[in-house]
Amino acid sequence: MPAHAGTRPMKHRVRQAAFNLIGPDVKGKHAIDLFAGSGALGIEAISRGAARATFVEQHVAAAAIIRENVRSLQVEQRVAVVEGSTFAWVRRELPETDPPWLVFCTPPYDFYEGRRDAMIQMLDRLLQAAPPHSAFVVEADRRFAFDKLPCGEAWDVRRYPPAILGILRP
Repeated sequence: MPAHAGTRPMKHRVRQAAFNLIGPDVKGKHAIDLFAGSGALGIEAISRGAARATFVEQHVAAAAIIRENVRSLQVEQRVAVVEGSTFAWVRRELPETDPPWLVFCTPPYDFYEGRRDAMIQMLDRLLQAAPPHSAFVVEADRRFAFDKLPCGEAWDVRRYPPAILGILRP
């Protein structure tokens, strides 16, 4: 990932922990990789049996890398890359509700401070629109309290400093 792309990749150990926690819930799901960066989460979901993936990334260089990675893995027919604001996409362009979703929300940590209300509204919209049997993985840091999210106490919160993962199966 080029340094100028403005992304913060999820650490490998945190990504592995997330997939271990999700387990077989990946199979057959529509992986939605918000703030996708390099696309590592959605690509790994595809490799673990997700039916398809949507990557939402506003940085042009990062979106180009996702497209390149998807092309090199020959999974273009199962993938959509959306170049633009995640917040706008969630407000206007959510995917079909079949199959269930596996949503990865891994924004810059500062969004939980500077854009807290927008983050909570976005996740609330996703939770309300998600089909049954969907799952959510949210990455934040110590500054964010998962109990502020919709379904507050239902999040399974795990710490992998500096990251904190919240898993929800509504």
